Amino acid sequence: MRSVWAGAISFGLVNIPVRLYPAAQQQDVAFRQVHREDGGKISFRRVCTACGRDVPYADVAKGYERPGGDLVVLSDEELASLPRERAHRIDVLSFTRPGQIDPILAARSYYLEPGESATRAYAVFREALRRTGKVAVVTVTLRQRESLAVLRARDGVLVLQTLLRPGEVAGADFPVRHSGAGPGAPELATATALIEAMTEDFDPAEHQNRYQQELDALIETKISGAPVSGAPQQVIADGEPSDAQPDLAGALQSSLAAARSRQAPV
Repeated sequence: MRSVWAGAISFGLVNIPVRLYPAAQQQDVAFRQVHREDGGKISFRRVCTACGRDVPYADVAKGYERPGGDLVVLSDEELASLPRERAHRIDVLSFTRPGQIDPILAARSYYLEPGESATRAYAVFREALRRTGKVAVVTVTLRQRESLAVLRARDGVLVLQTLLRPGEVAGADFPVRHSGAGPGAPELATATALIEAMTEDFDPAEHQNRYQQELDALIETKISGAPVSGAPQQVIADGEPSDAQPDLAGALQSSLAAARSRQAPV
């Protein structure tokens, strides 16, 4: 694992040198775009709109577009000269309870490794967070962007979790439909009982990537030359919700009975 950033946690008058490592490794399904007729891979070119020539990556620079449309070209050296970019510091602003951080603000997570001379200070800071049950609210500049973030103790290490700014969180910009009658007491009681019956400790290892498993099986079938079988499931198209009104009370009761039967000892 290669570190992506090196700096220091600034906690009062204490500086704790650290290195950042990505805490997430996305395992998305990756498809290549290909030509349907011959299976050739589709390539994409970097073309300059001014001169029409292909541009090698080494000649690509960053441009900031002003409100009027003018572009200001900035070099990596000029961006690195910014005070916040040069500081390489995680500034602790305050501390708060984890429940104060809305989960929708979560962006990226990183593990923090202490520098050789900072293992004791790192351990003290980590243990203090664990004992108080709090997280540190911090700011950090990564990839030409100052982010609000939190530091938390997890499995014996410190984790930095960057946060979205409130202005970066989109609102639910659609009309919310309300039922005129509202939730009935029997239905609400059954729904609550169903939630309780389905409540269990969360273990992510128990939740496999079923889509990946189905995709692997489909690919193996295609390679073997066997016919691909199985009718597609009926899907309601986006923007075309069904007008059918299900028996909500009956569906909840059946779901509750099924959940309780799964809990019953064999």
